[in-house]
Amino acid sequence: MTHMQPEAPGAPAIQFPDDAVMVDVREQDEWDLGHAVNAVHIPLGDLPARIGELPEVDGTLPIMCRSGNRSGRAVQWLIAQGYDVVNAEGGMLAWQAAGKHMVCETGEPLVK
Repeated sequence: MTHMQPEAPGAPAIQFPDDAVMVDVREQDEWDLGHAVNAVHIPLGDLPARIGELPEVDGTLPIMCRSGNRSGRAVQWLIAQGYDVVNAEGGMLAWQAAGKHMVCETGEPLVK
């Protein structure tokens, strides 16, 4: 019998406001294509080394990736480190599909 990780606490990505401060754990090429306006980019593999760069927020910090898998792993790890975080379920795929505001790396808004 394998040991199962407890499921990461999550909330639908689209419930967060367009200007929410969140951490995006996708890779650089994914980030460059578009991200939430106030997202902080810390790729999943860099998270342990860059944990000091997590933004201060009032309440729970959303963690975002493409679909919710990598951010779920990040949330499990961050909770173990004592952080108050939540997985943005559905990730940027759901965010974009819902027409939520995104910018590309230049800071320009993405137009549909």
